[in-house]
Amino acid sequence: MSQETTLILLKPDCVEKSLNGEVLKRFESHGFKIRGMKMFLLTDELLKEHYSHIADKPFFPSVADFMKSKPVIGVALSGENVILKVRDLLGPTDSTTAPKGTIRGDFGVDKMTNVVHASDSAENAALELKRFFKDGELFEY
Repeated sequence: MSQETTLILLKPDCVEKSLNGEVLKRFESHGFKIRGMKMFLLTDELLKEHYSHIADKPFFPSVADFMKSKPVIGVALSGENVILKVRDLLGPTDSTTAPKGTIRGDFGVDKMTNVVHASDSAENAALELKRFFKDGELFEY
């Protein structure tokens, strides 16, 4: 087991439906610690960088419009094997196939309106944390 930190983005649908506390409670009930958290609006520039793997796809503008529609909440979450465990708690990206009891299965609507983004690897977590948090915004306790 390894201690890791991952990036979580509580997406616009999560914020709009006031699910933030419920989602965070699920993470904290599994022993994960919040190392940093802030609310912000995403910009086109930041979205193109964050979603560079799909920025050239025809559906990217709808993803960007959705992600800019409301504020998001960025969370740096740490714990033992947190990256894999969080992804298990979330369920599949497509909320329509996510089992009940997972975050996406309980609160998501589809592939885009799926409540939470979470880093998918240690390498991506490191990049994403730097993208959304400045030096001094993550805390140990």
